[in-house]
Amino acid sequence: MSQEPEPISAAERRALERDRDALRAARAADAPAPQDSGQAGDRGDAADQSERVDEATHIEVHLDAIDRRLHEGERAGVPSVDAVGMGSTVTVRYPDGDRATLHLARLASDRDPTLVTADSPLGHALLGHEAGDRVEYATPDGRETVHLLSVGEPGPENGR
Repeated sequence: MSQEPEPISAAERRALERDRDALRAARAADAPAPQDSGQAGDRGDAADQSERVDEATHIEVHLDAIDRRLHEGERAGVPSVDAVGMGSTVTVRYPDGDRATLHLARLASDRDPTLVTADSPLGHALLGHEAGDRVEYATPDGRETVHLLSVGEPGPENGR
């Protein structure tokens, strides 16, 4: 992560807030049940407890990352509309003619497939480009090119 706070798109914010709520609910649902201190547990109980501790640790680490990203996004201000940067909303056209509006995000979320992380091949390739640029990136099937139609809210194609 860079030293300066990075903007966050509204889509990333909404997805992370939903992720945070789901993780908090999972944490609350998995709160340890009172144990009968008079009974010794077996190895299965110990393994189950260890798994619960691992899951609780994972939840706390993920919640911390979400909270830091949301706070950072608040401090950073609005995303650039001149060139693609963190938090940018972009519209691209794929070689088959399909268009997609994507949001460059620091953290991924299963709750929003339009989020593209900056460390993904497409997200990394888009950084720094401007509307009208053709952007090449690596895929498992080889190199692909997208046409960057707009940076900021979706707009009309600029003809390039």
